[in-house]
Amino acid sequence: MSIQEKSRAIMMRQYQQVKNRQQSMLMRAAQELGLPAEEMSHYWNPIQGKIDPTTRAIYGRSNAAMS
Repeated sequence: MSIQEKSRAIMMRQYQQVKNRQQSMLMRAAQELGLPAEEMSHYWNPIQGKIDPTTRAIYGRSNAAMS
């Protein structure tokens, strides 16, 4: 695997993790508010495949580690 392929795989994995975290938080919020979960599960609105920087900061990886 070349360096470009590895970096692309890492970026795609991070993108998917951010998406999953955001959808999980939306589902939890929807459940707390009593909204239908089916509607919230389809929410994902990146612009041209790019994640908003604030969304990445909120749902992306943090520097905290579990011990």
